[in-house]
Order: sequence, then structure tokens, then C-alpha cells
Amino acid sequence: MQNKQNSKMLKRIVDACMTFLLLFLMAYQVTGEALHEWIGMGMTALVIVHQILNRRWYAAVFKGKYNSYRTVTTAVNTLLLLSFIITPLSGMSMSSHAVPFMYGMAPVSLARQMHLAISHWSFVLMGIHLGLHIPLMTAQMKIEGKFKTAISAAFYLAAGVGLVLFLQSGWANYMFFRSAFAFLDYDKAGALVLLENMLMLVFCAFIGCQIFKLFKRPTMTKETSEDS
Repeated sequence: MQNKQNSKMLKRIVDACMTFLLLFLMAYQVTGEALHEWIGMGMTALVIVHQILNRRWYAAVFKGKYNSYRTVTTAVNTLLLLSFIITPLSGMSMSSHAVPFMYGMAPVSLARQMHLAISHWSFVLMGIHLGLHIPLMTAQMKIEGKFKTAISAAFYLAAGVGLVLFLQSGWANYMFFRSAFAFLDYDKAGALVLLENMLMLVFCAFIGCQIFKLFKRPTMTKETSEDS
């Protein structure tokens, strides 16, 4: 039991670190090229650790029955994993600092557009993935009464602002390969860039929460209860 609790705690720490790095990875105008690449390498290492920690989930993928909730979460996790594979590989193909020996591994023009599009999909899917777990985590915290109402109101407000920022950001053009280059505001304060990224991540997490409510599983089984 203690080992299981320690494993869950370690997973939460890794998730928190990945989320933190993700906010900076999507703030290229704040970090600059060299730091962006090294943060990307750190993120890649954490993704590998995350997969190792969730090996039991992968072992159970082909076991048990699939209800609507398990089908949706498996689809989200699979797409997120694919995006986490494509994003660093395409980034490494353009690397000038962290792994310059991998530069040109793929045609740079193709790698640039793939990295731009899939990195933004990674951000959205990561937010949805986090949102799928929020209801379970808050249930364990047993938040009730006015405090729960206040937290919910703040969450809805932040998600609403995040939606507006997402629509204004032009990210949809990047995600659907309608733009080959990102248009970044280098005059915007770094703290504001990170705050806007966080609010957009909250919006994506809000989507995950709504998916959870829509496809909420009626029962928990050993196969479906493994965290991912």
C-alpha cells in the first residue's frame, strides 16, 4: 500500500514538472532558442519517466471491457503519446544547441511545420489529459460548501478567459497546418506570456473536465483505474 501511495505521489510530481515546463516551452519569445531546446530535452526525459511510471496502464490496455469513458481516455492518452513522440523528434531535427548532431535528421522545412503544429496539439491534449483527472483529484480532497463554489467559479472564469485568449492567439492556424511560422510578440512581458499560456491550459483542462462529466464511468475496475 505504501509503495502504491509513493508511486502515485511520484506520478503527481512528474506531472507537475511536465506542466511547468510545458508553459515555458510554449513561451519561445521568453526563453529564446537555446533555452527552449534544453527545456525540450528536459521535457523529453520527463515524458520517458512518465511512461515508465505508467507501465501498468499500458499493460492493461488490451485487458478488460471498454466503456465510453475508457475509450475516450485511451484515445486522448494515445494521441498525447504520439504528439510527445513527434514534437521532440521534429525539434531535434532543427536543433542548433542541445543535439546539433541531429540537425537535418528530417527535412528542416517539414520538421519546422510539424514541430509547430504538433507542439500546439501536445499543449491542448496535455490540458485535456489533466482535466480528465481533476474531478477525481478534487473528490479525494473533499472540497465542500462555499469554498467549493468559489473554486468552481474561479475555474470557470479562468477557462473563459483562456478560451478568449486561445481564439485570439491564432493557434488554430498552427494546429491545422495553415501557417508555417509562429507569430510571436517579443515586446510582451514574459510574465504575461506565461500567464496567458496558463489560462489557455486551464481552458483545455476545462474541456477535459467536461469530457469526464459526459462520459463518467459508472464503475471502476483494476484495468481502468490505473492512472496515466
